[in-house]
Formats: sequence, C-alpha cells, structure tokens
Amino acid sequence: MTLAYEEAIGSLHALDPAWPRPAVLDALEAPENRHLLDFVQEDPFGAHVFPGNVPGSPSEFLRDLDLQLASSGPIHLWSYIPTCAYRCRFCQYPVVLVKGKPEVAYEKAKLWVDLNIAEARLWLEAVPHLAGAEVGEFNVFGGTPSLLPEPEIRRLLEFYRAEFGFTADTTIRFEGDPSTFTPAKLELLRELGCTKLSSGVQSFDDHVLELCGREHSAEMCVDFVRNARSLGFEWVSIDLMYGLLDQSLDSVRRDLDVVLENEVTAVVCTKLHLASYSDTRTGVTGEKPAAWQLPSYRDKLVRDGHRWPTLGEQYQMRELLTDGLRAAGYTEHPTMYFARAGLGPEKWKAIMVDQDKQEAEVAIGLGGSSSCRASEAITDVNSRRYIETVSDGRIPLGSATRFTPEAQEARAVKMALTTLQPLRDSLHASRFPGRSLFAEPWLGKFRSLAARGLVELRPDDGVVELTRAGEVVVEAIITTEL
Repeated sequence: MTLAYEEAIGSLHALDPAWPRPAVLDALEAPENRHLLDFVQEDPFGAHVFPGNVPGSPSEFLRDLDLQLASSGPIHLWSYIPTCAYRCRFCQYPVVLVKGKPEVAYEKAKLWVDLNIAEARLWLEAVPHLAGAEVGEFNVFGGTPSLLPEPEIRRLLEFYRAEFGFTADTTIRFEGDPSTFTPAKLELLRELGCTKLSSGVQSFDDHVLELCGREHSAEMCVDFVRNARSLGFEWVSIDLMYGLLDQSLDSVRRDLDVVLENEVTAVVCTKLHLASYSDTRTGVTGEKPAAWQLPSYRDKLVRDGHRWPTLGEQYQMRELLTDGLRAAGYTEHPTMYFARAGLGPEKWKAIMVDQDKQEAEVAIGLGGSSSCRASEAITDVNSRRYIETVSDGRIPLGSATRFTPEAQEARAVKMALTTLQPLRDSLHASRFPGRSLFAEPWLGKFRSLAARGLVELRPDDGVVELTRAGEVVVEAIITTEL
C-alpha cells in the first residue's frame, strides 16, 4: 500500500467509539473500491456541474439552448446575486463583499441588481425562445441575496416575473443568511409571491459557527425557521454541513434534534469540501481559495488545538443525519436533499436531473452555471471582467463545453443516478432510441458495480437501482466509473 492509501484507510477507520460504525465502510475499505476511497479522501465536489467532453463556445451554447427551449418542458431559472457581508472560511464561490456606511452598501447592492437585470436582458435578446419558456422554479441564490435592500428585492423579482415565462405553477424561492431574513423582508417576500426559502444555517453549534467565520448565532437560525413558518411559507429549507472544524458527533446529533423539533421542511446535508471545485470542474469556484483551503492555515488551526473530523467520523456524521431524517419520515431525492414525507423532491433539482425531465437550466449572474442537453456554460467569475462585459452589451459566459452523443447519454445516466431513484430502461430507450441500460457499454459497468454491492440489476423489471452503500458514494461512482 502507498502511504497516501494507508493514511486514507487509517482516517476511514478512525471512528468515534460512542457511535455506530458506518455501513459504507465495508465498501470503501474493499481493495476493489480503492479508487472510490481515493475520490472521497481527496474531497472534491461532485455532481453539481456536469462538464462536456469537447470544447465549445458561448455562441454554440446559446444556439443549443435556444433549440432545446423551442420544444422542452419547464426550465429551472436562477438569478445569482453574489453580495455577501463577509466571506466564510470554507466558501469557494464567487462573492462580492458589500459593507460600509449604509448609503455606500446600498449603492453596491443596487449595482448588482442593475447588472443582473442587464445580463438577463442580454440573454432574452440572444436566446429568442427563452422569454416564452415556462419557468418551473425561479431561484434567487447567492451569495446572500437577502442582504439586498427591500426596494432592490422588489425591483429584481418584479423584473423577472414580467419578462420571463412565469405561470401559475411557477414557484419562487429566495436564499439568504438567517440574520438578514428580518421579519420585514420575510413579509415582503411573501407579498412578492415567494413560497420557498433557503438558508445556509450550516450548524446549530455556536462554537462551530464561529470557527467557520459565520456572523450569525444558532438562536438566529432557529428564529428564522420559526418566523418563516409562522408567516406561512410552504417550504423552509436549511443547509447543514458536516466535517467542520471542531465538529463532533454529539454536535451533529444536536443539529438533527433542532431540525426535528422545529419541523424544518427540507434539509440539505453537505460534506465540507476543501479541494478546489475547479480541479474537476464539477462546481463553480471563485478566483481565490477559501481560507480553510490553505494548508498553512489548516496546520496552524491544528497547532492551536483545533481538530478536523476524520473520514470515518464524517461518515458517522452522515449516517447519523441520514438515518435520523429517514426515521422521522424525510425522503432523500436527490442525494443528500431531504424533504418531509410527501413534500419532495426539490422541484428545481427534479427539473434538472430526474430521468423523465432533465430540462434546461439558465443561471444569470456572476459564476452562474447553465446547461442544456447538448452543451453547458459557466458565467465569468471575475467580477471586474463580468462588469465590463455586461456593460459592453455581451453575455459574460466565461467557458463552455459540448457533449458528443455518447457523452449526452452518459450525462443523462449520471444525473439520473444522483436522484437515488431507480433507473428505468424504458425511459432511457425513449430518449436514446436503440440504446439500453442492459446492453453495452452500460451492462458491463453496472455488472461491475453490482458485483461490489453498489447497485442492484433487475432486468426482468428493466430497472437499475443503487444499493444503500451505492447511494452514499454515488458522486464517487459517477465521477470515477461512468
């Protein structure tokens, strides 16, 4: 064994003895799954962006998108507002700090609404079928869009509702920091038709939050959930992270207890990622590393008496969360997205990745990730260059790739697997005539996974389904094997 592999195995087996051994360890410690252990040990981000396999251009992507929108179903539309009051120590996303005197902060925030609306108009001009495309779900993500002043929130939402294909079935979702979701802003969002809220709580442990650089408290997180529920928002979602500095199994257990006590609608459970998203281009990353990505800083934290959870403890945390949520009636669809019984899946995710949908995604704003079946593109993450490009009247797409026909099929299978729902051969054949999940090249791949206990093949039913262990490592499977 190499030293790196020995270290990975050692970290995998370093467990908190007070908590059960995670079932997935049987798969990850098997020699035939060494590549899966390498993947999770290196800690890349998986399955958010599905990059193409051949070079493309922004103009090709826009043509591909327009062609698909001429006949496709509801799309996922999102507006990325990069404003933040501070930068978290784990954050890799492209953000723009908005702080200072109130009038200065207001003007900075207003600028990014101006830019977002200006870019949206450029998309509408360049993609003729976009204005008429039905919007299934519209998300205002960030960054911290809840940081925007109330008049700017109103201006942004009213613009999108007027200019894009919103229908009676369109849902509007708004993301923010718990401390900025004031009662007044919550009232405004309800007035403007928002029914869904999402907040990066990350933890209900004040010590863990402080080390992350978060400037909100656990009490503020609970207040946000309770205020949103009291105002009648039908969907209140929070993000929880595991693997954070000084985080323990007991701390994660308390996080789960708070979620269940407050009947949170949905929970996204995310592993801390310290490797750069740009390494695999499976996520959108900013121009500089997060503070915690710097080895010298991480080493200093350890010298100062802090501790990073081992890989084994991280899987104990994951299993604690997933088993606890399932026992409370939550369902997982897609991977690590849990919703209360009968309320899932996440609509915007389902539009993008469910096997019977996989529709287009249009992301407007700094670092947005957009895709259609033939190609995908990422908007520029350099804020200065982004401003110059939009001001010059051009869509600021920074990169684009295309999919060969074989890659389109592979992408469809990968996205469908992330839903954790059974893959149905009939749906696959309807989209890719003459192709089958039970013929090559898929049959050999799935037989290998089945032999290792990661999928179940049911040819009589025309179904391929992940096992419980396969669900846990699905991102590693689709990145390293498919």
